[in-house]
Parts: sequence; structure tokens; C-alpha cells
Amino acid sequence: MGTELTRAVINGILGGGIYALMAVGLTLIFGVLDIINIAQGVMVILGAYLSYALSVHLHLDLFLGLLITVPAMFVIGVIIQVAFIRPLHGSERTSMSLLASYAVAIIIEGALYLFFGPNYVTLNAPYVNKSISMLGFHLPYIDLYGFALAVVLVAAIYVMLYRTTFGRSIRATMQDRTAAMLVGVDVNRVAALTYGIGVAVTAAGGMIFGASGGGFNPNSGYDLISRLLALIILAGLGSIGGALVASMFMLTLESIVDIWQPNWSIAVFYAALVLVLLIKPTGLFGRQAARAQ
Repeated sequence: MGTELTRAVINGILGGGIYALMAVGLTLIFGVLDIINIAQGVMVILGAYLSYALSVHLHLDLFLGLLITVPAMFVIGVIIQVAFIRPLHGSERTSMSLLASYAVAIIIEGALYLFFGPNYVTLNAPYVNKSISMLGFHLPYIDLYGFALAVVLVAAIYVMLYRTTFGRSIRATMQDRTAAMLVGVDVNRVAALTYGIGVAVTAAGGMIFGASGGGFNPNSGYDLISRLLALIILAGLGSIGGALVASMFMLTLESIVDIWQPNWSIAVFYAALVLVLLIKPTGLFGRQAARAQ
């Protein structure tokens, strides 16, 4: 039993890294734009399909392909923000943004069905099905790479937020949009670039998800979005580092419960979310603050 428990903890931590890659962009977008990007799950699948296309048609390594898919997803994100999110104003902006992002999800899903069809596909590379023996366990290379990539990207976003001029503009917009405008911050530019960054990160998350999972199709995004929303709520909406910690915590909990009651693992995932929010409504790392608009 001790061996199974240790394996469950390791799998949960590594799986948490993969989910953090998918969730960190979602929480970044919320922090700046104050909207929930319902299309994030489909964006992850879009990133997976872009990696799939580059791997199959151009025979590019999955990680090398990120040099193309990450900038491509960034551009897509900026276009979506400018075309669908920026025009929304007024008191109904938040609710309307949910409808707008859902419309984006439907459009992307339709395009994926058109180009790739409904069948499940997987991402393949020499290291996808290989593992390394460590601490008496066989750990998949792709999970280790995914966890390392999650830590690097979360650290990079943190450095961007707290060590760069653009990061100061982002944090100013997060705290008080009107005050940021008064001191000369171009909040529309900040919003567009932040949305682009939040979507670009999903290219990495989609690639790791597609390589480590059992396959995906255009409809797989709906299976992801509920979990991603749960993770960023648990972390505290807008908390970048919290998204990584919450992902590891929840995936580890689910993996442990799966040892004894596989049918209850997902239920416990959401039960833990409810319990934490009852005790700390702002999430594990959220701060209670009134946000000025």
C-alpha cells in the first residue's frame, strides 16, 4: 500500500504540472481582463492539434514545434481579444464575455472538425512512450518534461509580471484599470497582449496533454474546461503561482483517492474545491480586494 501511495503522489504531482500549463493562461487572462475564458479548453486542444499537424506533416519534434505553435497561438489570442472581447463594454461586459468566449470555442471546434475530423488522434515522439527508473518507479519522460516545462513557464510569467516594465503595466491594470489609464498605461494594448500570452501558454499545455493522454479529438476541450475552472478558483482567481500549487494538490488528491475508490476520484476533486472555498472563499492564494474598473 505504501508503494501505491507513493506512486499516486508522484503521478499527482507530475499530472499537476501538466494541468498547470493549461490553467495558468486562464488565470492570467482573468487577472487582467476580469473575464472567464470559457474557450480555454478548446484552446488547449487547438494547441495539441497544431503540434499534431507539425509532427505529422513536417516531422518536427514536439518540443521544437513549440517554437511555431506558441507564437501562432499568441497571434490567435490577440486577434480574439481585439475582435470579440474588446468591443464589449458596460455593466454586462463580464456576462457577455462568457457568451463571446463560448462562441469562439464553437468556431474553433467547428474548424477542428472540418480540418481533422472527429476521430481521436495522439501525439507521438521517441520519448513519449519511454520512461526512466527513479526511486524504484518508472516515470514517463513526457510527464517529467511537462512538469519541468510548467515550472519554467510559471517562473517566466512571474519574472515578466514582477521584473519588467510591461509586467508593472499588467499589475497596474489588474489592480485599478482606471488609475492605470490615468498614469499613461495603454490598457487596451495590455489586455490584448496579456490575452495573447494566456492563450500562447496553452500551446505548451496542449502539446503535453496530447502526448501524455490517451488521445484527443475536437470535442475534448469540454472535458478540460470544468477542471481548469475548478483549479483557478481553488488557487484564487488571478494567482499565477497558485495555479501550479493547486494543480499539484488537486491531481495528487485525485490520484490518491483513485487507489481505493476509482469511481469517487473525480467527485472528491470537486468536493475538495467546495470545502476549501467554504473555509477560504478567495481560494488558497487569493486576496480579498475590491477591484476598481
